[in-house]
Amino acid sequence: MAEDGPQKPQLEMPLVLDQDLTKQMRLRVESLKQRGEKRQDGEKLLRPAESVYRLDFIQQQKLQFERWNVVLDKAGKVTITGTSQNWTPDLTNLMTRQLLDPAAIFWRKEDSDAMDWNEADALEFGERLSELAKIRKVMYFLITFGEGLEPANVKASVVFNQL
Repeated sequence: MAEDGPQKPQLEMPLVLDQDLTKQMRLRVESLKQRGEKRQDGEKLLRPAESVYRLDFIQQQKLQFERWNVVLDKAGKVTITGTSQNWTPDLTNLMTRQLLDPAAIFWRKEDSDAMDWNEADALEFGERLSELAKIRKVMYFLITFGEGLEPANVKASVVFNQL
């Protein structure tokens, strides 16, 4: 078989569970409940099935999105939502307007090893990551776990071609 030219070198960058930030956001929810207060107008509070992940861009320039690499070790669904560069988690609460559209959704059906995903949205989101990498060293994501999944059941990374 003929090849399409030399293979571009690739970088795979994992989405890593940020346990400290997830804990901090859960404490915010608990604090509001204990004091009987409501969230700020437009504030995004972390739900029990959500965790905060981060992607550290080990390279910021000359990246071209290639693919998502998401593995679910059992049936279920995950939704990966990016956050905007305006969110500084150590200084401000996460606002709903800082959640990026579209989200990437991946699922695996019972009795199947095949992964499915919302391909067009996941690709559009992935392509935006190449642009966001130019202006960020780190990016945060909310991962929502559905249908019995939890962080231990998911491995996610983004694969980029190096230009």
